[in-house]
Amino acid sequence: MTLSMGDTLPNATLLRMGAEGPEPVELDTLTKGRKVAIFAVPGAYTGVCTEAHLPSFMRNMNGFEAKGVEKVICIAVNDPFVLDTWATTTGAAETGIVMLADPAATFTKAVGMNWTAEAVGFHDRSKRYALYAEDGVVKTLHEEDNAGTCEVSAGESLLAVI
Repeated sequence: MTLSMGDTLPNATLLRMGAEGPEPVELDTLTKGRKVAIFAVPGAYTGVCTEAHLPSFMRNMNGFEAKGVEKVICIAVNDPFVLDTWATTTGAAETGIVMLADPAATFTKAVGMNWTAEAVGFHDRSKRYALYAEDGVVKTLHEEDNAGTCEVSAGESLLAVI
């Protein structure tokens, strides 16, 4: 399946850091009955992800809240330890962005957003995209043509169409 507008997000067990360490979280528990923004990055600590994509959502959290978005979620094909440290070092943790690890790319593959770039060591990473969903149904989906850019998937671009 390649994710499209109108699709229902598949449930997936992702990981996040809890008080006792990594803990599973069902995506459904964060999306059902809620308005959510989800963005996915090819990798924590990579250039565009750290310098453009994540900050674009951090600086727009008040705007998302004003439009009734209850959760802003970042998904990456990394482990939860990396995502937790990335959130802390960038300040994203303080903004309330929910960082979810998809270490085996299970969700990423289920929505058809995986890609590989062997030259840089990326195997089954996520394409760069952002979506807005209501009650788990995709209302808006912005996918970048090139993982090295952050334009249509930026926080400002998604916020503008909600």
